[in-house]
Amino acid sequence: MVPLEDYYNVIEAGRRLKIHPETVKRLCRQKDIPAVKIHNTWLIARDVLDNFAGTYISKRGPRKKLI
Repeated sequence: MVPLEDYYNVIEAGRRLKIHPETVKRLCRQKDIPAVKIHNTWLIARDVLDNFAGTYISKRGPRKKLI
């Protein structure tokens, strides 16, 4: 059995990447982040997330002002 301390869930990965957990889920579904889904939980290996964090550039632009 693999120890789970070597894996991040989407909340922990979101904190690490400074993005919303739903964005992490989307990146996992799109296979931008290699991850495994067990039941309803995405698990991302620590070394995989560290490599991804070094290359990730958010595509989000500035927010629009509400009038």
